[in-house]
Amino acid sequence: MNDLYLVWKNLFRKPLRTVLLIISIFIAFLIFGLLVGVNVALNRATETGSASNRMVVANKINFTESLPIAYLNRIATIPGVTAATHQSWFGAYFRDPAQSRFVGFAVDPGSYTAIFADQIRLGPGEREAFIRERTGVIVGRSLANQYGWRVGQTIPISSDIYFRPDGSRSWDMKVVGIFDGAKPTDPTNALYFNYDYLNEIRPFGRDTVGTISVLTASPDINDQVAKAIDATFANSPFETSTVDEKTFSRAFLKQAGDLNFIITMVVAAAFAAILMIVGTTLVSAVRERTKEIGVMKTLGFPGPRVLRMVLGESLLLSGLGGLLGLGVAALALNGLSRSPIGETFGALSMTAPVAAAGMGLALLLGLVTGLAPALSALRMNIIDALGRR
Repeated sequence: MNDLYLVWKNLFRKPLRTVLLIISIFIAFLIFGLLVGVNVALNRATETGSASNRMVVANKINFTESLPIAYLNRIATIPGVTAATHQSWFGAYFRDPAQSRFVGFAVDPGSYTAIFADQIRLGPGEREAFIRERTGVIVGRSLANQYGWRVGQTIPISSDIYFRPDGSRSWDMKVVGIFDGAKPTDPTNALYFNYDYLNEIRPFGRDTVGTISVLTASPDINDQVAKAIDATFANSPFETSTVDEKTFSRAFLKQAGDLNFIITMVVAAAFAAILMIVGTTLVSAVRERTKEIGVMKTLGFPGPRVLRMVLGESLLLSGLGGLLGLGVAALALNGLSRSPIGETFGALSMTAPVAAAGMGLALLLGLVTGLAPALSALRMNIIDALGRR
């Protein structure tokens, strides 16, 4: 009879209690796997397609405030700037605003597709059609597949920001191209349409844009160019803040809150609760087996072996719960990657570092919760153990 067999038998001597503990640990690691997996995907989304020499110029107050489109030509003349374009958030949705929101920007077709050629890959003739067609729109492949859109089709795209003079929020757009990303995992749940179409019709905010994207001659001069741009518009009614594209993407995500902090707090709260539950239960379980441990020591089981067995129960318990939780989280992330969430942020998956960190936490949880009862069993005196009622 080996120690592993004894550990297994002792662990499941009260099956209901053990199953409930495993479920508690399972829930904690399910939360950990899902939250960290989504966070990794969000961080990866900010890196995807970001060129090191591409910068974003936004309003200094907040990137939700607009900038005059006249800034574009002035920025283009600043030394070190090789190209510039603009984009304006549209607040796009299709039919139902509660179920079908997606990324939508009004852009200059020619300059935007040139600067973002690494993210927007169109078929032959589609870029030219986009430049030529005033009501033209290019659609990401995943978005086109989701709604069954095809090239040549006219679709009504609505906005929760802009409306037409008659009060309608629906804008008819002709699909002139379907684009792919640089890699199969790049998100393509977005659409881009002609800024002039929006600017000519909207009743407010004319001749303004959301942000301006700048391509510099080299990443080495990014800071120099950023300072020159911001100095150009200093003390103006629309002061600017210029940062590299990755920094801007991270700031955009943080508008929903500091995700890293939120995830840390949620996971910490879950593990603190599980730590108290499992630790208290294991201490009680060892106390219930006081006489049994005394008999084992009388039969010749050395203290270190008893310690290993009690600690083994804790490690096995947390290992089973952690493995199940991370496994189900991996399946859930795989399923989410096929949903609109995955199409927006790219493939969601349980990465090897996340899985390794999760199992490391499971082992740590087992050690922390099992150490006190294991030491208690190690120090237990045979006479006291057999005499305890």
